[in-house]
Amino acid sequence: MFSFIGGLIIFILLSITSSFFVNLYPLKNKEIIGILGSYTRDNLPYEVSSKIGIGLTTVGEDGQAQPALAKSWVIKDNGKTYIFYLNRDMYFSDKTRVTSDLINYNFLDVTVERPDEDTIIFKLKDSYSPFLITVSRPVFKKDFIGVGEYKLSSIDLNGDFVRSVELLGPDKSILVYQFYPTDKSLKIAFLLGEIFKIQGISDIDFLGTTLNSFPGFKLEKQIDYTALATLFYNTRDGILSDERMRRALSYTMPDTFSYGERSRLPYPPNLWATSPSFDSYMQDLEHARLLISQSQATKSAKLSLTIKTLKKYKTTAEEIKNSWGKIGISTKIEEVDSFPQNFQLFLGEFNVPSDPDQYVLWHSAQGNNITGYRNLRIDKLLEDGRRTVDLNERKKIYSDFQKYILDDPPATFLFFPYSYTVLRK
Repeated sequence: MFSFIGGLIIFILLSITSSFFVNLYPLKNKEIIGILGSYTRDNLPYEVSSKIGIGLTTVGEDGQAQPALAKSWVIKDNGKTYIFYLNRDMYFSDKTRVTSDLINYNFLDVTVERPDEDTIIFKLKDSYSPFLITVSRPVFKKDFIGVGEYKLSSIDLNGDFVRSVELLGPDKSILVYQFYPTDKSLKIAFLLGEIFKIQGISDIDFLGTTLNSFPGFKLEKQIDYTALATLFYNTRDGILSDERMRRALSYTMPDTFSYGERSRLPYPPNLWATSPSFDSYMQDLEHARLLISQSQATKSAKLSLTIKTLKKYKTTAEEIKNSWGKIGISTKIEEVDSFPQNFQLFLGEFNVPSDPDQYVLWHSAQGNNITGYRNLRIDKLLEDGRRTVDLNERKKIYSDFQKYILDDPPATFLFFPYSYTVLRK
């Protein structure tokens, strides 16, 4: 107890004194931002890459493709041929005009033609309607020379991993992004004054308190619509193979979660394909009991389940356990560091793509289908969804997809997590 209190006092004093010295010797027009995660040169986070480059398209708030390097495009051959017409007023940061020979996407099974310097044509082996979103990935020349508000002035590597990058703005402002492999190291760096801002963390707890309780710190909360906390079912499990059991468990979920915005659909609310009318499964414990009694998956008097959960979702797992306890389900919780190869239920998350296509997650032929889910109707909808170009037709397809994946759920969708930015006042 004495050690804990002493350590807490030391960190508070360090945070106060570091803020004092930072204010005493300010760095003009320079902002140092800390980000959690390990990145290489080839997979810089979008927060960084989007500041130094743009793609042929950009993604609007509703998930639809908007002009960027390309001013317009034409789709032919039922989604197999994409013709992009470049904006002649776009220049890389080295003052080179963007021409078709400098568009350097390397796609598999795609033939590229450049009939002139302002036109680039992609011919795909198969129809693929999310292609317009795929080419929103930023385009760079060598050494990260792109078309963006900032340009890369330096990059510091530790072996294959990026330790920090420095960006130079048009007004001579400087942005420095420093990357930290662990949540703890990131927060300590902030408390010691190594960075001015923490961006995009989901947990603000530290040493028995929260970061916003420290003097001189300010907290901003957002909702991260790029990740969806999800309870995945092993559909090959003896108990969970029955869709009535999976539906029953969905009806036991709390209507709110403390760590994010509740979502019962696999899409964010602002996506063009989202159908709010299917946002079902309000908590109904009586209906859950009825479905369990009808299930052929278990005949035992006492139902017992095991949830394997990532550390960040341990509290959420406890909330689910409490709900299940109300209808007599015994729950064991096991904490894991990453996706487990063997599980009955796994509480984790998946990255939500900008396009509604979730073929790789739920199609029965896909290796990333971690639940072992097999539903021929869902397979057909996912296949049609990525082959159909017309937006209205795609919207009908994904409306049906949402309806049927809730009727026969391979997972229960829980919430979009809160994301926090912590900065000095």
